[in-house]
Amino acid sequence: MANILLTGSTGFLGSHLLKKLAKNNHSITCLKRKSSNLWRVEDISLQVTWVDIESTDMHQLLIEKNISYIIHCATDYGRKQINPIETIEANLMLPLRLLHASSGTKVSAFINTDTILDKRINHYSLSKSQFVEWLQSYSNDYVVINLAIEHFYGAKDDVSKFASFIISELINNESKGIDLTEGLQKRDFIHINDVTDAFLTLIQNIKSLKKDFYHFEVGSNELISIKDFVNLVKKLCNNTNTKLNFGALPYRDNEVMSTNVDTSFLKSLGWKTQYTLEEGLINTINSEKDSKFS
Repeated sequence: MANILLTGSTGFLGSHLLKKLAKNNHSITCLKRKSSNLWRVEDISLQVTWVDIESTDMHQLLIEKNISYIIHCATDYGRKQINPIETIEANLMLPLRLLHASSGTKVSAFINTDTILDKRINHYSLSKSQFVEWLQSYSNDYVVINLAIEHFYGAKDDVSKFASFIISELINNESKGIDLTEGLQKRDFIHINDVTDAFLTLIQNIKSLKKDFYHFEVGSNELISIKDFVNLVKKLCNNTNTKLNFGALPYRDNEVMSTNVDTSFLKSLGWKTQYTLEEGLINTINSEKDSKFS
């Protein structure tokens, strides 16, 4: 049991992680915006402490709540605005302020959520990469863990993300088509429950780590082309109407055609995936159907 400060707890990843941390009896303080919507975590909202970032002295908060570990899951993907300032604020400035505020407190570890995307792809990946560079400079003071995660998916995700968008569109079984790239790029898709288990594994082992910078990668170690992924989702949704227009869209600039993660370090601590891709997709599709038609 630990006293944990969690950012991003109302988002997709953060909400799933919050529920798992609460289930494991950790004491959790959630840092959020006043405007944050708690719909993903309404069922456990009374089990944690909620603090609005706009009116909080973060240094004092860390002291008062006797925080041992900070987990930074707050993320801005930069999809809803052209101006990168909000993305930089969430992905770079907020975690930097938390690191600065941790000085003179009992914080002993900082876990950062990172991406495997190349920093040249967009403002999101660039800002995440820039924070990792800053993060390494604090490794003399804390156990600093950088968790780079492959393409994770699951129930209650934002439809602005690729996997969730595809699942949402194909569940409807509508006749309108979906425009896609040729779909030859290969990706590693991992279920959200396997990702949150990775966080728990790190927390369980954190006291065995000395002050230093640690980079862990999280993925299923199974690559599938985007084309095969979309076709699999269509099959599992029993969709016979929706046309998949592969090749209608160009690849992004600096598109990565294949990825490769090394999960050996994490597996050495006892972590392993529980879901195959098909099992994870069935779980997600059924959950989304229950939510959509309930």
